[in-house]
Amino acid sequence: MNVKDKVSFDDTKQAFVYKSDAQLKKTYRLFQLMNQSWLVKAGTSLTILAVKWRLPINGLLRSTIFEQFVGGETLEQTSTIVNDFKKYGISLILDYGAEGKESEQDFDKAKNEFIRVINYSARFENIPFIGIKLTALARFALLEKLNGSTKIAVDQITIDTAPLSGAEQQEWANVEQRLVEICELAAQKKVGILIDAEESWIQNTIDALTMKVMQRYNQKQVVVYNTIQLYRHDRLEFLKYCHELALTNGFLFGAKIVRGAYMEKERRRAGSQNELSPIQPDKSSSDQDFNEAIAYSIQHLDSISVIVASHNEYSSQLAVQLLQEASLPTNHPHVHFSQLYGMSDNITFNLAKAGCNVSKYLPYGPIEDVIPYLMRRAQENSSVAGQTSRELFLIEKEIKRRGI
Repeated sequence: MNVKDKVSFDDTKQAFVYKSDAQLKKTYRLFQLMNQSWLVKAGTSLTILAVKWRLPINGLLRSTIFEQFVGGETLEQTSTIVNDFKKYGISLILDYGAEGKESEQDFDKAKNEFIRVINYSARFENIPFIGIKLTALARFALLEKLNGSTKIAVDQITIDTAPLSGAEQQEWANVEQRLVEICELAAQKKVGILIDAEESWIQNTIDALTMKVMQRYNQKQVVVYNTIQLYRHDRLEFLKYCHELALTNGFLFGAKIVRGAYMEKERRRAGSQNELSPIQPDKSSSDQDFNEAIAYSIQHLDSISVIVASHNEYSSQLAVQLLQEASLPTNHPHVHFSQLYGMSDNITFNLAKAGCNVSKYLPYGPIEDVIPYLMRRAQENSSVAGQTSRELFLIEKEIKRRGI
């Protein structure tokens, strides 16, 4: 791509090239519903209750929001999407939709599934990463209990287990062992592990354990990536601090940068606890830090691999522009773009057309397991200013272009 060229995110022919006329119309109707915030709020509450009461709503969910945002109920069902997207130069990040479990049996089951996903991904050249949540491998309360006793210093990563009982210390040892087994296989199979960010009151624990395995497995190539949520006011400095830690200790830093998905929850908790909110004062501050994180990462591609996970057109364009200005290829091996499956196809497909490394984040799992994920997607589309309206505008434009 010429240095003066810009990626056009308005090319709807490219954005929806993989959708049939019927699929496009169905997507349009779904986003019309999701554009009604009152309906999303009511629907989210009713869905959670319906699942709790075991009401027969799976068929409705499967043919609407599940179909739009999820790759299937089983790992094998994702293969159709993986193969279809390969035609357009688009990769997939597979994510087993388990989270918020409570038993050791559930955690071992999730670990075994992640191992299965790694082996499955290694068979496809366009599945370079898998996503995991530590709440699929550990009790939330255990992560929370350790949160105040973890420390990431430039010379040392400390997870002090003193607050834990004897049984809990064994439980924590099991968590560490599960993650080590996952990362060990991922390193062998050359599949990246993206560890999701979660709520701030368990994030210190997640960060410390992630950096610990990163130090072990990111010696020669980036296997493990930590997720940095830039809607938190302290995360840009944290990104730089983690990079300094990696440099000091001789390993490579992997970062997936996102804006974040727990904003309202974080504000409510901070208010109820009479604590300062970890959230940025306004959206422009979050945007500024996100874009600075892109710039910082691209300035240090010799020691950072970055995944720009964003639905923001300006940020995506900025990353391409910064690569061009540095006379670096838009498909630099240490820069990857990503959007959620079912959203922002105009960004994904047009970045791919421009030769960038880009993927869709593709969750899968039984409907009851991915309900929390689906509810976040519905709420995000409803609450992020202009998100659903932009989707509707682009789909409508393509419907008119096709004359259907």
